Amino acid sequence: MILMDLFISFVIVGMFSFGGGMAAIPLIQEQVVTIHQWLSLTEFTDLITIAQMTPGPIAINCATFVGIQIDGLTGALVATIGCVLPSCIIVSILAWLYVKYKDSFILTGALQGLQPAVVALIATAGLSILLLALFGEGVETYSLDNLDIISSVLFIVSFAILKIRKKTNPIHVMIGCGIVGGMIYLAVDYLAILL
Repeated sequence: MILMDLFISFVIVGMFSFGGGMAAIPLIQEQVVTIHQWLSLTEFTDLITIAQMTPGPIAINCATFVGIQIDGLTGALVATIGCVLPSCIIVSILAWLYVKYKDSFILTGALQGLQPAVVALIATAGLSILLLALFGEGVETYSLDNLDIISSVLFIVSFAILKIRKKTNPIHVMIGCGIVGGMIYLAVDYLAILL
């Protein structure tokens, strides 16, 4: 039964992930965290980080990761197939329609209408992950008292690097922030033990 739930969940994700892998994040979050509660929000944030650091589309990486968490290799295969199958079918149909009707104003209008919705999906997922990263899990009111200073500084520095130096590889920034963050939190824990 859980394999069927896993398959259907990622079929839904694969069917409605318009706009690329980042647009799939809120759908995956809804299925995995909200509806089925297979992962906590913290585990989901870790999943997104790992999925972005590994090669391949983020939605497929997430599906494989969640599948392994739920039912090992079988779960990974079921979730990955569920994620990919709708895209293969839909892209084949859309490619045929696009070639046949690419000059149609209805098709052009529909594609332009999808763009703001995709941006809204990405912004929603990004905002929830940002709040979790800066304030931690379970915070009900977002104030400066609840703000994690180390995470905030790492966010500002990495954002500035990516915005100012346009050719910076995001993976290098993620690895750098991971190393610096690990060292800082290790030092803070060490100092807490000493004091």
